[in-house]
Amino acid sequence: MDGFAPLTLGRRRRLATSIGCQGIGLHSGQNISLTLNPGAPGSGIIFHRTDLGVSIPARHDHVVETRLCTGLGLPNDRSARVGTVEHVMAALAAAGVDDAVVELDGPEVPILDGSADPFLFLIDCAGITEHLGARRTIEVLKTVRVQDDQGAWAELSPSGEMALDAELTIEFGDTAIGTQSFALRISTDSFRSELANARTFTLAEDISRLRSVGLARGGSLANAVVVDGMSILNPGGLRRPDEFVRHKLLDVVGDLALAGSPIAGRFTGFRSGHALNNMLLRKLLADRSAWRYSGGHSLVDADPVRQSVAVAA
Repeated sequence: MDGFAPLTLGRRRRLATSIGCQGIGLHSGQNISLTLNPGAPGSGIIFHRTDLGVSIPARHDHVVETRLCTGLGLPNDRSARVGTVEHVMAALAAAGVDDAVVELDGPEVPILDGSADPFLFLIDCAGITEHLGARRTIEVLKTVRVQDDQGAWAELSPSGEMALDAELTIEFGDTAIGTQSFALRISTDSFRSELANARTFTLAEDISRLRSVGLARGGSLANAVVVDGMSILNPGGLRRPDEFVRHKLLDVVGDLALAGSPIAGRFTGFRSGHALNNMLLRKLLADRSAWRYSGGHSLVDADPVRQSVAVAA
């Protein structure tokens, strides 16, 4: 495994200042402004829709959409939704940010270049500082597995170390993607060097169908890799030969970050996507014998949606 670094315990971390950007929503096609703000102690990651005046906690039990992205929402309010959260969640998790408010004036996180690299750049520019509260890690104690009726599966198992090891295999038949596998011990450095710039991708044959049902309206060769059979349509080609599986592993990091705390264990998946990743997290956290908290306890353990969205000084 590359990039070994144990999960960092100690005090909670947040951004040192606010920073923002603008970009197109991959599925909505809307121009959206995003601002990353320091979060209140113990609040976790919160998405705040400034256009609706609602806040949505970045938690596994608030996932309401797993078709081609991970989307969060509030119970009994279909308008309170935030889509495509996985890339910014992966960047925040990899950077070790515990508490943040992600402000948006639209229905989804901007896709930017289709990877997590731009979000890491924003986090680097803002800086990170420690603040009140102690970090705690979810330590996996026994193997938990989920699968679908198409043969895809995902599992989390104990690793014996305070680290997250991840391994994923994908299969895309007779295309330029083919079968790819990748394994990595997740840390800030390994995520930055091995996963962060891997872009989302789609098959050319699926684009018309997706747009006919209101998806991929903002997709382009500037923010996604498009595969047409054995060809890559992007003029610049791939960033790495196995960019596809690396991006899927990036998604895993973002989806598992919805646990609310770093996970110490081993993730293994075969053709796993957002739906199975969320099912796995729900199954793990529903079984209190399958995990335990290690390290300190958060200063604030209240429901993040009840926390103020005001930026802490």
